Amino acid sequence: MRDRHLQTLIALVLAGFWGFGVYFAHAHGRLGFLDRIESTMTDLRTLVRGARVPPDLVTIVAIDDTLVKQGGNYPVARADLARIVDAIAKLAPKVIAIDLLLVDRGTDDGDDALAKSLRSRPTAIAAAAVFPEASQSLAAENDGPLARLPRAERFLLPLKKFADHAQIGIVNVATDRSGTPQSVPMLFRTSDRVELSFPLRVAALAIGSEPIIEPNHLVLGGRSVATDVDHVLPISFYGQRRTIRTISAVSALSGAIAAEDIRDRIVVVGATVTGGGDFFPTPFDSLMPGVEVISTAITHLLAGDGMLRDRSVRLADGVIAVVLPVILVGLLAWRRSAVGLIAAGAVVLIWTAANFVAFSKGIWLSAAVPVAAAAPPAILFAAVQLWSGRRRAQYYAMRSELLEQFQAPGIQQWLSKDPDFLTQPVRQNAAIVFIDLSGFTSLSERLGPDRVRELLKDFHALVDKEAVACGGMITSFLGDGAMILFGLPEAAADDAFRAAECSVGLCVSAEQWVTSLPPSIASRLGFKVGAHAGEIVASRLGGGSYHHITATGDTVNVASRLMEVAASHGVELAASNELLRAAGRDCALYKSGVLTGPRETRIRGRSAALAVWLWRSDLAAQGGEGLSTW
Repeated sequence: MRDRHLQTLIALVLAGFWGFGVYFAHAHGRLGFLDRIESTMTDLRTLVRGARVPPDLVTIVAIDDTLVKQGGNYPVARADLARIVDAIAKLAPKVIAIDLLLVDRGTDDGDDALAKSLRSRPTAIAAAAVFPEASQSLAAENDGPLARLPRAERFLLPLKKFADHAQIGIVNVATDRSGTPQSVPMLFRTSDRVELSFPLRVAALAIGSEPIIEPNHLVLGGRSVATDVDHVLPISFYGQRRTIRTISAVSALSGAIAAEDIRDRIVVVGATVTGGGDFFPTPFDSLMPGVEVISTAITHLLAGDGMLRDRSVRLADGVIAVVLPVILVGLLAWRRSAVGLIAAGAVVLIWTAANFVAFSKGIWLSAAVPVAAAAPPAILFAAVQLWSGRRRAQYYAMRSELLEQFQAPGIQQWLSKDPDFLTQPVRQNAAIVFIDLSGFTSLSERLGPDRVRELLKDFHALVDKEAVACGGMITSFLGDGAMILFGLPEAAADDAFRAAECSVGLCVSAEQWVTSLPPSIASRLGFKVGAHAGEIVASRLGGGSYHHITATGDTVNVASRLMEVAASHGVELAASNELLRAAGRDCALYKSGVLTGPRETRIRGRSAALAVWLWRSDLAAQGGEGLSTW
């Protein structure tokens, strides 16, 4: 008992260390495959949670296919963009945010018109960070709280003519390996400067005060907004594209834009035109315009309804990663039975439900890290417990119970030498004999249960006698039938020969037995035998308290179907050509009775015909009475 308690304690400690190791490694940028799993599980949780109604703070003015068809080209002319901005500005928006990269010169008149339009209202223009590699790397050197900000090679800034009249923000987003935006960095830097992200710059303009950057959050207008490590804002999409209020820029140019869609709102001008601008896959939509991703981040900053995934949440992930495997292993050790498995399963379900509820409430607890922390220790401990329990059960019960699971003496002797005999299926050649009583079911309706039992007892004794005499193994009694196998515990050269001898012996004995019965029974009772030889799959089946040897495969099926062939031709025995060829000319089928064939015969369930020999006893061949083979 002390040894068991010590082993359990060691298992609990190792499970806790494993969980901490998984959390620590992932927190330090290793185990990248967990990020892919987390991304998939996040998408799944988002879909299960369903779409939400976004706070009505932002309007997207879309440069869409309709506008491009009217203007005839994309990007739109600066003069047209100026007209769009002017139309929006007349309706008094809180902020105009232009999610377009205005880094190249246009016509002088167009650029001048746009620069003039930008003076009319508080405006932010998008810039982009250019990274030296496809993936955005993090700086490794230690220079304070900004050390791990995404470091860009340079910024693509708008023309100075525009930047002089507007605020600048970096528009890049962070995506997972599938391309789905998971977060938006709030700060970017190069070697010589730090810039705010475009959503943060727009939100600051709307509030009218500069943000205060803290290690685990930022402050906007006196309100704290939690951020993830490295000043990243997690994104939680509201639904499919256009879930955030979206109107076409054509409405602005035509003067058909509704004032309530613009007044005192943040208006984001961006491209949704096919083939232009950025598009991202999201849980709700395979193609979400980048302008709507940016608008989602702006809404999170202003409404405070984004996902909470800060250092405290990540610390909770670490606690769960340590505690969950310890609890599961403890339950499996406490109840080393189905009760322990059920209890452990209940804990997993409770954790799954709690994780989803937290996600639905805006708290982004990791799903992948706890799974990676808990699954391997629990599975390994359960497997070791199962193996250990089986070893103990085999040690105590092998001699007292193992031999009781099998009937054939040869199998019993073989199992004494090899307890693992046929625990793995074995392909080998064998001979199969089936015998079945005809008319027994209808006869049973007329006879009482006691008489039926006596008939079956006599019939089973007859089959057992012939099988044992010929060295066969009865794999099963099927009520009024039986299956006899020749080839176990190991295949022998004379398996088919002995099967032929057993087949004839069964026919002769069954004939004599039926003849000895009262005429009222004998006239209604017959039998049929089928025999075949070929490849089988021998295996050991059963539950914990009882095992039996069985054979499966086409050879077994054919042998069973041959009984139907015998009955349809009015003979006692149908044997395959394969059996007679393997048995040889000296077998019992050639030495007694009348053997005819071979006949090409269709077998039910097989596409190809089979060469079959038909055998009947001398008495049946001479028209003996009292015997039926139907």
